[in-house]
This record gives sequence, structure tokens and C-alpha cells, in this order.
Amino acid sequence: MNLEKKVYRIVLVISTIFLFTFCDHHVDNYDNTPPSPPEEVITFVGDSEVEITWDENRERDVAGYNVYFAYSYNGEYELIGNTNGNFFIDYEAINGEVYYYAVTAYDYDGNESELSYDEVYGVARPEGKNQIVFDYLKFPEIAGYDFSEYLVVPFNENTTDQSADFFFENFNGDFYLNVWDDTDIQDMGFTDSFLDITYAPINGWVQLLPEENVKYTLAEVGHTYVIWTWDNHYAKIRINSISDQRIVFDWAYQLLEGEPLLKSNRNGSVRAELPKQVSKVSK
Repeated sequence: MNLEKKVYRIVLVISTIFLFTFCDHHVDNYDNTPPSPPEEVITFVGDSEVEITWDENRERDVAGYNVYFAYSYNGEYELIGNTNGNFFIDYEAINGEVYYYAVTAYDYDGNESELSYDEVYGVARPEGKNQIVFDYLKFPEIAGYDFSEYLVVPFNENTTDQSADFFFENFNGDFYLNVWDDTDIQDMGFTDSFLDITYAPINGWVQLLPEENVKYTLAEVGHTYVIWTWDNHYAKIRINSISDQRIVFDWAYQLLEGEPLLKSNRNGSVRAELPKQVSKVSK
């Protein structure tokens, strides 16, 4: 046997061993087991957007996550996007619409988990920055604010289409936020941001004093206030600054009647009633 043939045979044998070793390794390591469903799914609502977050899966082969939404808890979930991180923002959310969200994890072999089990919804709501209203004792026509119309209105305007949900008062150097007797207000204390208040409270509202038709609370810079309007909507404001004649505030208003969600939602329920194979329609 000459040297050239010997070298050729050695190379062939090595190549064959490598090929079988690689194939065996590939077959042995092929994964057809999907990841577990993501957990601790939470939503954070904003103006025309809902942010969805969840805990990262512990499996090392997770390649990313798919995010789905539906219009009802047991509805048909539609794919709206994917990410390799543990958060996703739905920029197409319509203010006042209820969206239920679910997340799946998928691995590098294309296996996808079931939908996350947390029952999670989000209701985006409008908001505004640096709005101004004036002292009603001096400027009654521009002292009130109507959340439903996003308008500055007279403090005593109270019609079907337009109503002052609250108004500002400077009473001998003491500053107040006032609401009419059919509306509720509560001072939630100092906050770093008005986003810090996530839900409307259940109780603790300012009580109406005898023989008065106005409820009021001290107005303080940096404090966030929740308002329960006469027509059963929740809103919040945070005061940025106060002068003798006016206040400057940020606000958010929930369009969905009776919905206390002002920022985030997490109720701890599980999606246990859903079938294991939920229809998913690509967007």
C-alpha cells in the first residue's frame, strides 16, 4: 500500500467516525419537550398602551416568548408579537378597551409552551401632563376640570355633556381640591409619580359635612388624589405646583365605567379553566 492510499483511508475513517458521532449527538440532544408556561404575568397600563411583564423561564434553552391577546378570558388568543426579554408593550391598545393577555415560551428547537396560566387584563386610559386650573373664587370660568371631555370648565358647570369633576380653591392662603356632593375624592399622600397609584381605593373617601354640598381636601404639591366621578369613572391627579391663583397637575382617567384600574393589574387568578390547546391565530 502506498503512502497516498494510506493517508486517504485514515482520513476516510476519521471522517466517518466524526459523521456518526455528530449524528448520534444531534439525535441524542434533539429536544421535543416544550418549556413551561411563563409565570407572574403582570400588566402596566398607560395612554394607548399596555406593558406586559413576566418572570423569565428557568429552562436554559428558552429562545424567546410569544405574546397573545383576546377580548375575553376564554376567548381566542391572537399572536401580537414576540421578544427574547421578559416584557412587551402593546402599542395598539385602544383606551377604554379590555384586553386579556397571555404569554408562551419557545425554545431553540421550536417547541412552544402552553399559554401562561395567570388571568391578566389591561385597560389603557388617557392621561395628560401639566394641566392648569385656577382659583374658583377669582377665575370661576376656568377653575374646574372635566375628565370625560379633557377640558377646563367653569367650577359650577354641571350639565349632561360637561361637568366640573373637581375645582381648585385658595381660601385665605389655604389650598383645597373640591368636588361636588355626588363625587368622591381621596388624598393618597405624597408620591414620586402619579403612576405610583395603581388602583382606585375601596374606602377612605372624604365625607360630606352636614349642610354642605361640596367635599374638599387640602391640596399639596407632590400628592396624588383619586377622584370617583359622579358618573362612576375613576381618575387621578398629581399636583406638580401650586400658586396663589392656580395649580398645575398631571392626570389619568379611566374610560371604562366602574373600572378601578389606573395603572397596573394583577389579580392572582389562574387560567385553569382554559383547555390545554388554545387556538392561536397569527396576526
